[in-house]
Order: sequence, then C-alpha cells, then structure tokens
Amino acid sequence: MFVLVQFTQQQLENTEQSAQRVVDQILVHHLSGDGKIISRQLERSFALTTLHVSQLDGVVLHEQSQTDKRPALAQFILNAFGVEQKSQTVKNAEQNIIVNFQLNQSDTLKQFQNTLLLLFIAPFILGWLPALIGKNGISRSYRRATAAVNQLIDSFTDKTNITETDWSKIPHEFAEIKVSLKKLEGHTDSQFQAITLKAEDIAEQAYKDSVTGLPNRNRFLQFFEDNIYNSKNKEFGVFAITRCTELQTINQSRGYQEGDSYIREVADIIKKQAGSYVDHKIYRLNSSDFAILLPRITPKEAEHFALQLQSRFNEYQKLSELDSVAYTGLVSYDANKALGELLAIADTSISLAQTKQSNAWHIQKESSGLEMSRGNGYGNQNWRNVIDDVLTNNRISLLVQLIQPATRSSRTYSEILVRFKTQEDQILPTASFLAMAEKLDKIIEIDRLIIETALSEIKHKNLQDQYFGINLSARSVHDDQFCIWLERRLLKDANIASKLIFEVTEFGMQQSFKTSKRFIDMVHRAGSRITVERFGVGITSFKFFRDLKPDYIKMDGSYTRRIDEDKNNQYFMRLMIDLAHRIGVGVFAENVETQEEKHMLESLFIDGNQGYYIGKPTPL
Repeated sequence: MFVLVQFTQQQLENTEQSAQRVVDQILVHHLSGDGKIISRQLERSFALTTLHVSQLDGVVLHEQSQTDKRPALAQFILNAFGVEQKSQTVKNAEQNIIVNFQLNQSDTLKQFQNTLLLLFIAPFILGWLPALIGKNGISRSYRRATAAVNQLIDSFTDKTNITETDWSKIPHEFAEIKVSLKKLEGHTDSQFQAITLKAEDIAEQAYKDSVTGLPNRNRFLQFFEDNIYNSKNKEFGVFAITRCTELQTINQSRGYQEGDSYIREVADIIKKQAGSYVDHKIYRLNSSDFAILLPRITPKEAEHFALQLQSRFNEYQKLSELDSVAYTGLVSYDANKALGELLAIADTSISLAQTKQSNAWHIQKESSGLEMSRGNGYGNQNWRNVIDDVLTNNRISLLVQLIQPATRSSRTYSEILVRFKTQEDQILPTASFLAMAEKLDKIIEIDRLIIETALSEIKHKNLQDQYFGINLSARSVHDDQFCIWLERRLLKDANIASKLIFEVTEFGMQQSFKTSKRFIDMVHRAGSRITVERFGVGITSFKFFRDLKPDYIKMDGSYTRRIDEDKNNQYFMRLMIDLAHRIGVGVFAENVETQEEKHMLESLFIDGNQGYYIGKPTPL
C-alpha cells in the first residue's frame, strides 16, 4: 500500500507539472488577453475542478468551478500519507495574466482506489482459495480414510467373513494408522477368542447337570428338535425314561448328600449299560428322571437293555439297603413322533412298571393310535388295582426313625414311615404310590389304613409308653368325615392317642385356616399333638402360626443343609426357634447329615434332630 501511495503521488505530481508547462505555453502564445478564450483552451486540454484567470493587478478576467467528485476512500488514504492536491498558479508578465487552477484527478484517484481494493482483496483470495481447495481435498481424504477404516474394522470384527484384511484401501496419507489398526485387529482377535471360549464354557455349564455331569433337559430338547424331529434322515430307535423313585425318601431320611450319591450311582449304572450302544445319549431331565436315547435299535433289542439295567439296579439295591432303585419306561420313536407324545407314553410306561416288581421296566411297543391314547388310562387302572390290593390285604409295613432330643428336657418322638408292597411282596416306590393314591382319590383310605395298622402294632407290641409320629395328607386333614372318624378312633384307644403326634405339611395347613384350626382342636381334645412339618418353605404369617398353636414345627431340610457354613440359615433358624419357644412350640430339624450340622443346631437351641446321621429307619 505504501508503494502504491508513493506511485500515485508521483503520478499526481507529474500530471500537475505537465499541466503547468502546458498552461505556460498557452499563455506565451496567447495574444488577445481574453480570459474566456484562455479558459476554453485550458478546458480542452485538461479536466479542471477550479479555474481563476486574472490580471497581475487583480482584475478577474474569468472564474469557474465544478463539483469535486473525488473517491472518498482514495482521498482518505492519500491524506493519511500526507499527499495533498493543491491548486497550481502560472504567471506571465508579458501577457499580464495569472492563471490559478486545480486539476480534476478523479480518474487517477479511482484507479488508485480500485488498485487499493484489489491490493486488500487479492491476499484473501490468494490465501483462502488454496485453503478452501485444500480443505475439500483433506475432507475427501478423511472420508476415504474413514470409510476404509470402518470397512477394515467391520471385516476383522465380523468373524463370519473369513476374507483377508485389505490394508491397501487406506490412503497413503494415513499409512501410519495401519500400525494401530493392526494392533487393534490382533487385540480384537484375542478378545474374540477369549469371549468365544468363555461363552462356550458358560453354555456348556448351562446345559450340564452339576451332580452327574450329564447334559440337562434343555440340551435334550435342543438335540431332539435338531437331530430327530427336524432331521431329513429317517431316524428311529428307542427312547427311555428311568425314574429314581427313592430320591425323595432318601433326602428326607438320609439327607441330601446321600440323595446326590444315590443319583450319581444311578447315572453311572445307566452310563455303563448304555455305553455299548452306538450314538447313545443320556440326559438328566429333572431331579429324579433320566432320558436315554438308543438310536437305530428295535424294541426287541431294547428289552435286552432294560433287563440288563434292571439287573444292575437290583445289585445296587442290595448293597444300599433300599426298597427299590429306579423304574424304566421305554417307547420306540421315529421322526414323525412329537416329543410331548413320547414323554407321555414313557411316563405311562413307568407307571405300569411301578406296579410290577422292584426296579421293573415296561416298554410300549408300536400299536394303534387308539391304544396309545388310552395308555395313560391303562396305567391309572393298573395303579388303581395295586392300591385296592394294598387296601384290601393290608400290604404295608411300618418303620420308625427317631427324632433325637437335643437336651434332657426336650420331648421328642419317633416318626412312623410306611412301605407299600405288591402281591409278590415287592416294595412299591413310596412317593409314586402316594402320588397315585392322591390322584385316584384313595389317599384318605390309605391314611386310615396307616393309622389302623399303627394303632394295632403299638398295642400288639406293647409300645404304649413310647411317642410316635404319623404323617397325614392335606386332603384327610380338610375332610370332615375323616376328622369325625379319627376323633372316634383316638377316643377308642385314648391311652395310645396321648402318645401320638400327627404330622401335616405347612402347605397343607395353609389351604384352609378354618378347617386346619378345627382339625388341630379335635386332635388336642383327643389328647394327641400336632407337628407342622416342612416349615419355612411357605408364606405362613406369624399370626397364622400363632393362632393355629401347633405343638411342634419341623423345619424344612433346606435350612438344615450345611447350616454350619450358611450364616443366613443360622440367623433364620435362630429367629424361628426363639419365636417358637416364646409361644411354647418345640422346634425340630430334619435331614441332619453331619456332626457339624448337629452341633450347630444344638448351639441354636434346637429341641430335636432327625436324619440319617442321627439314626436310620428301623422296623417298628
């Protein structure tokens, strides 16, 4: 800008000097002395802003002026640099004329102003245009790089796509980022492998039974759906369910540890027996049921398998002093049979097997759809015949298991346990027998038979000085006719009635407060007592517990198991014992399996302990 101002100043001065020379020449050759003629000559030569022509003595010959339209910015800049436009004076003594004028330099000033504006704008244009062009180029490079990086990340995170990573897609300007991306790819691969292994391990654990190590029901359902029902091949074979009917009895009488050992032994027997069959599968469906798939064998071959399995169960029964071990129901399968149908038929086959001998089996061979649909009814009818035979011929035997008092002042009793027999004097599975009796409306008759048999044996064996507990079903407790019969029967043998304690589950008591209260009052009138067993698994309120006023409560075995290690169970048990003692109720613990559990319970002021560690069931 300084150079431009200097140049413009020089240009203005040159123009003024040139104008002075021209005016001087005009005056030299002017002869008339007429001011107007001089002004016309000057106007033809120059653009003037002001013009003053006079004689030396001051007489004005001509005077004129025009509006000065100078560019304001140019004028301001020039003034800032000290450049001023002054009027010029030319004298000619010979002609006796003085000319004072000022040139109109608007064109020069406009040119200066335009150049000045260009001087200001040009750096912005020259500076920002490349920046804008460069920015767009960089943005395009970034977009290409971003797209390439995203594509690369997708390629090595999507493990379903096993194509090799193409690093050439990253623009060369971002070559250094390849190092970081390769590190990320390596880290992602290692993390993916670790997560995959962990997920497989979790899935395996989720589909595995913790006691036996066998796959569980979920895995069985998945396998059947994928490999049999939806298989394109014509799959066939034999499906079997083996039911461990003594599990509940063992858990209650010997403890859960013995129950787990029993389940593991049965699982090992099934594994050994099924191991000789190609592509066999074994699953644990629930706490007591095992599923066995024997592909591509006929029902005849399955009978041989069932006989061998029964033989092994019989051997284990002798060693373990059990009434039975397990029963097996078998049914042939193919791809056209739905799983629900197979399970129902196998369950019916188990019901039929349980009406035979210990550890028996039953196979449902191919038959018409009508016979299949009647299978469940057939099983029920067999059970009805077996139950009627037990009732008619009094085919039961009684055992007792002691509740050991924790202190000398504690009053306890021996619980009477019942075993049911077939015509061949084989022991029936107790839990299944009672469940079927409940289902077929025979449970009240069974309770009557047990009470009659117990009273008869106590009297016959002269055991009137001992206390005995008898289990009753919830249906009997809430049946008016049974309550009337029981009261009369107890009054008939009042001396024995005062030694009896009737055990009813907490769930059974919860079904009706009114009838439960009436039953307890009746039992107390007859001189007997009441124990609420399996206490703690329901939602009984303290008011319900207080108003019923049982004589004893027997805590559920889930609170006893490993109580020496479980602080929560210790706190709960101590709380319940304290509350019960405050209202005069005794507290017993069942399923006591170890010495540590017994000592812990005694330290919590339990009144009595029952379990396999305390004593095994023995004949009455």
